[in-house]
Amino acid sequence: MAANKRAFSTYLFDLDGTLIDSIELIMSSFRHTMVTHLGEVPADHAWRSGFGTPLRTQLDRFARDTREADAMRATYVEFNDLHHDRMVEAYPGIREALEDLRGTDARMGIVTSKTRRAMHRGLRLCGLDGYFDVCVTVDDVDQYKPHPAPVVEALGKLSADAGDSVFIGDSPHDVAAGRAAGVLTAAALWGPFPRAELARQVPDYWLTHPMEIRSLPRP
Repeated sequence: MAANKRAFSTYLFDLDGTLIDSIELIMSSFRHTMVTHLGEVPADHAWRSGFGTPLRTQLDRFARDTREADAMRATYVEFNDLHHDRMVEAYPGIREALEDLRGTDARMGIVTSKTRRAMHRGLRLCGLDGYFDVCVTVDDVDQYKPHPAPVVEALGKLSADAGDSVFIGDSPHDVAAGRAAGVLTAAALWGPFPRAELARQVPDYWLTHPMEIRSLPRP
């Protein structure tokens, strides 16, 4: 493919599990929070099923009341902040894939359920903060993945055509949000979800390595 060619005008990305590998940090923060407040740790898959949704939404599933949910969030954020920089890194090939796309006229954006503060910390740490034209976080919308609102918000900020856009993510919530927003979807298999779980949402594409992103064919 020639250096200035790309299949889509707009590439949207999830953050955790797609661009940056923060999975062990997330799981460690969850385990620490649960044992601190509940005295036990639920099975990992119980937390993993909520990946892609806001932190408070995930914690509400385990807290016994609002006050406990608030305390859990404080515990989680404190632990996460303390250990963040030694447990987060870009996935192999991500920086090269973004650099490859930057060599085209494509626009790029992030759609994440993280806060803007947390997103920027991860991007800066991994050297990815200069690639994106727009970032939509949990602070920017009132409805969250798997609802299409965050994806629609990103498309609007970019004045992008949904039919000429693809959303790349690692979770079923990403695929569901993208499909509902009318964009094509690509499931990143380097994240924590097995193919069988992602397949239930019927992504349009499968990715086994970030360098496959630019060569995604138009349907």
